[in-house]
Amino acid sequence: MTYSREATTDIYQQIGGAPTLQKLVDVFYPKVYAHPDLAPLFPDGVEEIKKKQFSFLSQLSGGPPLYTQNYGFGNMRQKHVQFEITEKRAKAWLSCMHEAMDEIGLSGPARDDLYSFLYQAAHRFVNTAETENR
Repeated sequence: MTYSREATTDIYQQIGGAPTLQKLVDVFYPKVYAHPDLAPLFPDGVEEIKKKQFSFLSQLSGGPPLYTQNYGFGNMRQKHVQFEITEKRAKAWLSCMHEAMDEIGLSGPARDDLYSFLYQAAHRFVNTAETENR
């Protein structure tokens, strides 16, 4: 992750830290698994991916660097290259995240900043062009 810890520490604190991130992840993944464009990307069950997402969000928002502690350093785009991520799928993922943020009542500038980081990340992970078969 390339975000400055100083620039993001306030996000973690302002959104309510780990409890809020856990609620977000818990509400987000049922939406992902119900989405016809996203569900095929997650065939191996939800618990491990929820742990990774929570760790990623913690670190991204300026909280404890759980992703690096638990999974090591790495280029996040490279870690996603094995998945066919299209622009349509990135938008669907962001839509699920937006809905989850709404559902848990996350609001204000910290929400906007977190969503902005996620928007940038989602579009960076796009690695496959749309085809007529999708």
